[in-house]
Amino acid sequence: MAEELTFPSEWATSLEPRLPPSQPGSSIAPTSRPFVTLTFATSLDSALSLAPGVRTRLSGPASKSMTHYLRSRHDAILIGIGTMLADDPALNCRLAGAASLPRPILVDPTLMWEPRWEDKVLEVQRAGKGLAPYVLCAKQLDEVPSGHRDVLEKHGGKFISCPTSEPGVDGGQRRFSWADILQVLHKENLASVMIEGGGQIINSLLHPSNHQLIDSVIVTIAPVWLGRGSVTVSPDRVQDEHGTAVPAARLSDVSWHPMGEDVVLCGGLQG
Repeated sequence: MAEELTFPSEWATSLEPRLPPSQPGSSIAPTSRPFVTLTFATSLDSALSLAPGVRTRLSGPASKSMTHYLRSRHDAILIGIGTMLADDPALNCRLAGAASLPRPILVDPTLMWEPRWEDKVLEVQRAGKGLAPYVLCAKQLDEVPSGHRDVLEKHGGKFISCPTSEPGVDGGQRRFSWADILQVLHKENLASVMIEGGGQIINSLLHPSNHQLIDSVIVTIAPVWLGRGSVTVSPDRVQDEHGTAVPAARLSDVSWHPMGEDVVLCGGLQG
């Protein structure tokens, strides 16, 4: 198993205004959705990875420890199916002395992930170092292969049928909206969620239609350029009522925090 990590208390204090107001594991907040933190690591050319499906390490040791501190402060960690298949992540918290473990959430509308005993996220659950994921799918539960359900449920995870309310592209399968997803998490008594990626998920949340759903944005910027052809953070173009291009998103209440060779940028999207 990977070693435990530590995070300096002075850095933790500097991030406190950006984090959920209560500790993980508390009762559900009296709101209609969880507290949402959008966080990811990017290169100087706004890239997440060298190419689709290619695992690319960007964060240095200091900001990596910060990621695990953030996980310790949230009830859940959410990623998309692309990240799951590309990285086989453990999705746990390795912070020394962490009071609770976050619940992994996998957005997998068409059931592309096939749970296996050797998956890291299930290995760490068996070792008592993490929790098994909840998988949000667009299928009815009786459509999930029984073998997949058995493996996941034996580890304490489960499949959850999530409603689809947004039309698909070119008449394709209908999609989850972020309101759908957050409502499901709220019903599961998860008061806070840390959304880590991948690119499609990050870009969709940065569209103006979803800004009101995000409480905090925390971005690690690594001192590297990945080059053309990389997977980038670049939300869809936005136009005003006159058809003129305008910025898709801009952070407010910004603060910058050097951590090792990286810089962590914090802000909000709600004005």
